[in-house]
Amino acid sequence: MSRTSGRTDEGRGRLGSVLSGLAVALGCVLFLGGFAWGAIEYQPYTVPTESMVPTIKAGDRILAQRIDGGDVKRGDVIVFKQKSWGDMLLVKRVVAVGGDTVACCTNGKLTVNGKQIDEPYLANGQAAESTQIPTVEVPKDRFFLLGDERSGSLDSTAHLTEAFNGTVARSAVKGRVDAIAWPMDGMLARPTGFETLGGISSPGPLRLVLTAIVVGAVLVLGGAAYGPIATRLSRRRGRTRTELAGAA
Repeated sequence: MSRTSGRTDEGRGRLGSVLSGLAVALGCVLFLGGFAWGAIEYQPYTVPTESMVPTIKAGDRILAQRIDGGDVKRGDVIVFKQKSWGDMLLVKRVVAVGGDTVACCTNGKLTVNGKQIDEPYLANGQAAESTQIPTVEVPKDRFFLLGDERSGSLDSTAHLTEAFNGTVARSAVKGRVDAIAWPMDGMLARPTGFETLGGISSPGPLRLVLTAIVVGAVLVLGGAAYGPIATRLSRRRGRTRTELAGAA
């Protein structure tokens, strides 16, 4: 009977070792694959100014999905670089795209193609714009951009006298902001106020990336911890059988 018990424990130990190894291997694939996927899809940036308050504050670390400007839709917060705006990366919100007509304000709200836009991302009590925006027709393949902090943002309204009425070329886009990584405020809320004008963007694969990393870490830690735990339990069972045999 003791021999059978010994063989059973040995078989369980081997099976446990195999499962532990598989868990660690799968965990490594998910963990490292998640980081690689994230590095391919996303680029981190540090926001330099307060122009996107309260959505994003100066010094926040954001994650921007690497996308082509052709995938940008109304309401998206983008990272871009426009030569005439300075020699640095900037973060603003797209409120109108090529072919749109934008103006402000009607009943205190921004209008795009004659429709009043609800902007819940603005601070409570903040006006849609601190100055009057004349009617602007956005040229093809360009965007009209505003900061969420309308009273101090150097956005399209500060460049209206330039060529293309202060709009930014689609090719200037470096990425679309999906989340604030630090402090960990999470995913940006989707700008539903623009839905009446057409579809809005869906979040990128950030949640799937994070899930893969977390699950991978759990599998690696769990698989690595199984060996010492199984060995300790096996020793305890061995001592118990020895004590029982001695008592018999």
